[in-house]
Amino acid sequence: MSDPTSLAEVRARIDALDGELVRLLADRQALVRQAAAFKADEHAVRAPGRVEQIVQAARERAVSAGLSPSVAEAVWRAMIAAFVDLELAEHRAGASSGDTRDGRDGER
Repeated sequence: MSDPTSLAEVRARIDALDGELVRLLADRQALVRQAAAFKADEHAVRAPGRVEQIVQAARERAVSAGLSPSVAEAVWRAMIAAFVDLELAEHRAGASSGDTRDGRDGER
């Protein structure tokens, strides 16, 4: 890919990437919602050990991709926090409707 020749081109490329990121986040959200069905309680939803595994993997992938590991960590922690909030809401909604969970920890 050639270097952009104007600020407008930089912004257009960023906008295109943002569109791809939104699509990927929608895919991730669908999986998070499915994972909620396998979790027995809020601790399983929060899964602090799993969060740390995901963040560490993001930092390692960032180094390989030329992304600042600190930026990757900040983005992943914010993303995970937002998805945990969504999953907690789904979990609580299921619990209030009498839904039962089998207690397995799914993917975040």
